[in-house]
Amino acid sequence: MVFNRSLLARAALVPAAGAVLMAFMASGAIPAYQMYSVGLAAVYTIVVLSVGLLAGWSGIWSVGHPAFFAIGAYFAAYGSGHDWPLEAVVLGAVATGATLGAFLGYAGARFSVLYIALLTLAFTTVTLELVNRWSTVTGGDQGVPVIELRSALGLGTLAGGGADAQYLAVGAASVVLALAVPAAASGLRMRLVAAKSHPLAARTIGIAPEAQSSLSFAASGACTCFAGVLLGLLTGFVSPDPFSLTFGISLIAACVLGGVGTVLGAVAGGVYLTWNPSLSSAVGLPQPVVQGLVLIAVLLFLPGGAVPFLARLVRRVLRRPDTEVPLPAEASAHLSATPPPSEATGYGPVLLHLEHLSVSYGGLKALEDASLSLRQNEILAVIGPNGAGKTTLLNALSGLTGNGRVNGTADFAGRPLLKARATARRRLGVGRTFQHAEVFSELTVAENVLCTRRWITDRARADVARLLESVGLADVADRRPGELPFGLQKRLDLARAMAGEPKLLILDEPFGGLDAGERALLARHIRRLHADGTAVVVIDHVLDDLFSVAHRVLAFDFGRTIGEGAPDTVLQDPKVRSSYLGSVDGRTRPPEHVGERSMIRLNGVGHTYGGVVALRDVGLDVRQGVVLGIAGANGAGKSTLAGILHGSLQPARGDRETGGVVRTSLAPEGRALFKTLSVRENLEVAAYAAGITGAPLRERLEETVQWLPARLRDRMSASAGGLSGGEQQMLAIARALIVGPDVLIVDEPALGLAPALVDEVYDRLARLAHDGLTVVLLEQLLSRALSVSHEVAVLHEGVIAAHGRPGDPAFAALAEAAYFSGGLEAAPTAAASARTPQVN
Repeated sequence: MVFNRSLLARAALVPAAGAVLMAFMASGAIPAYQMYSVGLAAVYTIVVLSVGLLAGWSGIWSVGHPAFFAIGAYFAAYGSGHDWPLEAVVLGAVATGATLGAFLGYAGARFSVLYIALLTLAFTTVTLELVNRWSTVTGGDQGVPVIELRSALGLGTLAGGGADAQYLAVGAASVVLALAVPAAASGLRMRLVAAKSHPLAARTIGIAPEAQSSLSFAASGACTCFAGVLLGLLTGFVSPDPFSLTFGISLIAACVLGGVGTVLGAVAGGVYLTWNPSLSSAVGLPQPVVQGLVLIAVLLFLPGGAVPFLARLVRRVLRRPDTEVPLPAEASAHLSATPPPSEATGYGPVLLHLEHLSVSYGGLKALEDASLSLRQNEILAVIGPNGAGKTTLLNALSGLTGNGRVNGTADFAGRPLLKARATARRRLGVGRTFQHAEVFSELTVAENVLCTRRWITDRARADVARLLESVGLADVADRRPGELPFGLQKRLDLARAMAGEPKLLILDEPFGGLDAGERALLARHIRRLHADGTAVVVIDHVLDDLFSVAHRVLAFDFGRTIGEGAPDTVLQDPKVRSSYLGSVDGRTRPPEHVGERSMIRLNGVGHTYGGVVALRDVGLDVRQGVVLGIAGANGAGKSTLAGILHGSLQPARGDRETGGVVRTSLAPEGRALFKTLSVRENLEVAAYAAGITGAPLRERLEETVQWLPARLRDRMSASAGGLSGGEQQMLAIARALIVGPDVLIVDEPALGLAPALVDEVYDRLARLAHDGLTVVLLEQLLSRALSVSHEVAVLHEGVIAAHGRPGDPAFAALAEAAYFSGGLEAAPTAAASARTPQVN
């Protein structure tokens, strides 16, 4: 109740301030010639508030509010001329503004900020044109008077342009501002901000971004139309001049000046709009010039707005610096006693049943003919290499397939699942987390969970507090997610998914990016959820932690189910092992003799992304002529290591050294081609970027083209986007070759290719190695890396867990153990024999 009393006290301050201002007006302390300006500032405050909250809470920048302002003003003029009561004018204007705003918000929700601005610009243009042409109602260019409006409730008569209208404007602005104060702490604001911050994640907790945009625009349009009625009464005359597009731009400037989305910022913006003409006259400059200079100064020196800057300054002066809140390693004591999952998996009713589920995007089948059953008391792990279709399966279950075509059937708790919208699946009992902890960055930790509730009550706050305590986030409930390390953001993502007490919880790579302690804690959370009766579907590449919580494992590859079994037996399936480790025919071999010169050396290299550890203490020596294979599962850190070896990414820790002048070139994962450019243009762009022009360019282009297969040499003018996957991969490698590198780094060259195309790509890489080029090959398939490399380093969770020669029998077992579990099962003698590879 302390929170509610504090909130009501803050809200009550606004009408109190308005009453004091009106008392000053009545006492004559404010000169008569300034009374109109005070009333006008109050009207502008309402408009700036409606524009600012729409932008700050919903992310919609509208240039259409002059039209709403005009609609309200002309409602007052028309009602005055037709003897409408004041209440009817206000209700009519507010209803019209809400209806038009709801339409614009819903129509614009599917577009970007730019297109919404253009939509509202068109709305203003059309409205102003109607004002000018509908002269029988609006008076056209000549305008129309607002004589008086009589209250149907017996509250008296307001004359247009009279002193009573000035008092009404101040009182009305006080009431609107007072209502905005509790609205800022309400679930409505949280849901609006959530939909703006991350629309996809918002859908998974039952928030429809389109509905939120429509609702916020409706409220904004209604407030602005109400302000228009006040303007008509205040001025006593309405003409098109005050509602120009220039005024729309001035509104946005006033919002930015005061502070977007703040209540006091709206007051500052309203005052600025009112007295900007006087300021311009005082400095002797036109209004647009003064307005532009003020806006530039605010953007440069006060990017958050004047009011938020002053608030931060006051807090810094009055309060002690924030002390560092200890970040808990354990969530609660009872978690440690949570038992491991039961061995029995055949009990309990079937909760989820999929049959022949397929998801396709155009001609690409991301998931094909998948079938599974999940019981109420079961934790199901889904495994498979990168691109196997795991995330597509989770997206199909949670309704986030976008434009994908979904076929098949899915029954959840006896109800059809695939026909339900993503927002409705939350109500059915489906919750999910995301691979990268997609939290709402503009909300606090507590608000991230509270926004799952439509109504924020004392009971809801107590429930959320208990939930945050259970996951170890109670001490950071008032912080923003960006202030927390990645592990705590992961916990927040889990807490938000748990908030609705789902029957089915879908976890997308929950262990990724966490250290050993955080993974152990998360495993206990998953077991506790299962003990509480929640069924869990979880995918991850950290297999040892994944298997420690799973009852059953389902393996995917190329969008199909390839194996199923218990955690301790599923990897014995030849198809499952092949999907991870690969299988090759052994015909591609590297050259036997290599040099000893060190081309690139890494010493103690580590790297993080916003608290997520990608590499830890990596040491590597890339020697001249060597084909170095770096194998690891998705998320092991291969692409980060590729960027550091290439030199395009600076490591957070450690050193990268080169043996003299060494030119490196990278063919990145996913190819990153310029798909609208032709094959020739893709090669030329890379050469230009390296400073190769003129005759050297023609010579280098001719050499590189000869490396390409004949079917590409004959299609140099074809666009890169029209090539097959294998052809695009060879073009990506050729683009890296055209700069004449000493070291070629190729990241996942086989990703998404058919086996025959994989063989062709590797055969051509082998030719480069035989020509003496140093090649670093980052590969998801361990056996492929072993078959084509002189040396192989196995990455596991950012650490080189094994490094040796493929020909060493002991190393093969060590590498396989390192790939799946970091080498914990490998024999020490094998590790010792493979630690210092030599190539003859």
